[in-house]
Amino acid sequence: MAVGIFDSGLGGLTVLSALEKRLPDVPFVYFADSAHAPYGVRDADDIYNLTCTAVERLWEEGCDLIILACNTASAAALRRMQDGWIPRDKRVLGVFVPLIEALTERRWGDNSPPREVEVKHVALFATPATVASRAFQRELAFRAIGVDVETQACGGVVDAIEDGDMILAEALVRSHVDALKRKMPDPQAAVLGCTHYPIMQDIFQDALGADVEVFSQPNLVADSLADYLERHPKMKGHSGEAKFLTTGDPRRVSSGATRFMRRAITFEQA
Repeated sequence: MAVGIFDSGLGGLTVLSALEKRLPDVPFVYFADSAHAPYGVRDADDIYNLTCTAVERLWEEGCDLIILACNTASAAALRRMQDGWIPRDKRVLGVFVPLIEALTERRWGDNSPPREVEVKHVALFATPATVASRAFQRELAFRAIGVDVETQACGGVVDAIEDGDMILAEALVRSHVDALKRKMPDPQAAVLGCTHYPIMQDIFQDALGADVEVFSQPNLVADSLADYLERHPKMKGHSGEAKFLTTGDPRRVSSGATRFMRRAITFEQA
């Protein structure tokens, strides 16, 4: 049994890299729905249907535990999937909750009532679909009160990163940060609500300023999964090399992934 990692494209590789470092004995299967990327500009029903199809494919690979490393899928599809669609012997987890738990300084599984936290002004950078879902604000409200969240839909950033155009990606990030700061001049913290964005974390930090704490997901998700597997050892498989699947052109996706992660990655046709 392997752990499945799903993303619409290459962004989830940032999560996979952190998971492999944190859990070297766990086998992973990575699924990139490259033929339908990006998800961030699709409507909720489309995202839900595509995500369910990808999850079913990972179940075929023996992945009873799956992480939606795509924030857009986590925001727009996960709650609906958990409402009766996922079989009782399977688990599908999102990437928002570990990040919010870190932001609100809560331990994993802390289900106490929402309380005031030190951070009062939070900037959320995400895809248009993630922003429209308001999933971040909903999950945050379960854990904290009195937090002002200002969102910025970062159109074009995912496409630029996937295309390897880092000059354009940097220009877009700086433009989106400027737009956010016009709405919230002094954020205390910033959340990178897309797994592509850690590639640009230094640019986000520079544009926001050194005083803004930037929360990024890969290491937080890795720590949370390690904790989850400690408490659910039956969901943990045996060691083995990661497998990479894509709905797109394997050669093109492999080339992009190798450039993206700066190591050789070979995708197979899903």
